[in-house]
Amino acid sequence: MPDLYQELISLAESDMYPFHMPGHKRNCLSTPLEGAFRCDITEIDGFDNLHDEDGIILQAEERANSLYGADKTYFLVNGSTSGVLSAVSSAVHKGGTVLAARASHKSFYHAAYLRDLDIHYLPDNTEKELNIPGRYSAKDVEKCLTDDVEAVFITSPTYEGKCSDIRGIAEACHRRGIALIVDEAHGAHFGFGKEYTDAEGGFYALPNSAVSEGADLVIHSTHKTLPSMTQTALIHVQGNIVDKGLLKRFLRIYQSSSPSYVLMSSIDLCMKEMEEKGDEFVRNLLKYRNKIQEETASNQLVKVLGHDDNEDAAKVVISVKDTSMTGQQLYDILREEYALQLEMAGEKFALAIISGWDTEEGIDRLIRAINDLEKKAVKEEASSKYGKLVMPSKAMKLSKAWDSEKEVIRIDEAAGHISGEFINLYPPGTPIIAPGEVFSKEILDTIKTYLGEGLNVQGIVEDNKGNKEGIICVRQK
Repeated sequence: MPDLYQELISLAESDMYPFHMPGHKRNCLSTPLEGAFRCDITEIDGFDNLHDEDGIILQAEERANSLYGADKTYFLVNGSTSGVLSAVSSAVHKGGTVLAARASHKSFYHAAYLRDLDIHYLPDNTEKELNIPGRYSAKDVEKCLTDDVEAVFITSPTYEGKCSDIRGIAEACHRRGIALIVDEAHGAHFGFGKEYTDAEGGFYALPNSAVSEGADLVIHSTHKTLPSMTQTALIHVQGNIVDKGLLKRFLRIYQSSSPSYVLMSSIDLCMKEMEEKGDEFVRNLLKYRNKIQEETASNQLVKVLGHDDNEDAAKVVISVKDTSMTGQQLYDILREEYALQLEMAGEKFALAIISGWDTEEGIDRLIRAINDLEKKAVKEEASSKYGKLVMPSKAMKLSKAWDSEKEVIRIDEAAGHISGEFINLYPPGTPIIAPGEVFSKEILDTIKTYLGEGLNVQGIVEDNKGNKEGIICVRQK
């Protein structure tokens, strides 16, 4: 079966002249991006159509599906965002109710807004030590399954690598005849490889994919941990609960009508790579992670969370909770002094993402930096001044509040006002407060704490001097 990339190269090397879009006409003299432009075409004869696939794109999607084992797999060129939007829209009726963890990606909230959904939240499971979202059990979900809930939305793994009981949660959902949607954007590598009993360290295997665990809709960002270009993703659907025709309708709505063949060929090449070298990828990933774990094991201050705290070998959470450093300071030091660009920073940790395509040299540099900082770190008792994630009270439906007339209120004067905008830490985009929720003193104190720590707080209005002091609120009448 020819892959999409091979066909694109064959076209580029042929005598076929392009009297069609795009405007660069595959003329490599028009850009330094020669390789990408050679393969950048539109839907011409022989190259199928992502929105009505029956040829080479369908074959590529089937190749991907053979690796994950769902009923159907679709390519996404608008990232996992388009997958989440489509999954939620197809699983929950307009104006319906969905049960979700608070720490869901902003694309979930955008879907709730667009579909005028009511969100019921699972109980807070924040792990207090580092203030990060934890795992959910089937029991946690079952306790919250009211009759009006039409679907459950779970993020697993979390940004920090924690995995919920997807099989148990899927069974709980199916007993009620409702769909389980799993945002497994950070787990596209799950399910590959096997258990390696010869692995030296705490990581012997990768978790199972949510597809094999029985979820109805699963979204994967192939670009996050696999060798695929940024913006590429997959959505898988299985079972009889979700209307597959409705899912396809929303995929057509939420994705570009001019999908990039460069991105689609990147997904296809990625799947081919995992088909042929998935075992090598997993072995490398586990080897790298166990090496990091073992060579930092004696650290007392700058520590890497182990398997008991983090099942995903790709996520390296570096804690500085017992030091005078903040997570942002750790992130900045690693970047500026060691030329190591990490993924994100929390209050008392920084997150590095590794994969089977890292290099020994890169892994060794990270280990040396962590151990070097361990020698320099100053011990400090855990502070009680960290931001506390408080569940706000709800005054209005999200969609109504977001569409309401707004006003900007100073942070110090916003208590009691209704939020008119999302305020979140990004990445990963979990809301501190969402439109329709009420600002309390505790929430405002948390926002000020995060700002003071230099974290990336989105949704705050800057004044003309660049000070972040304004809150967007629903205008009071």
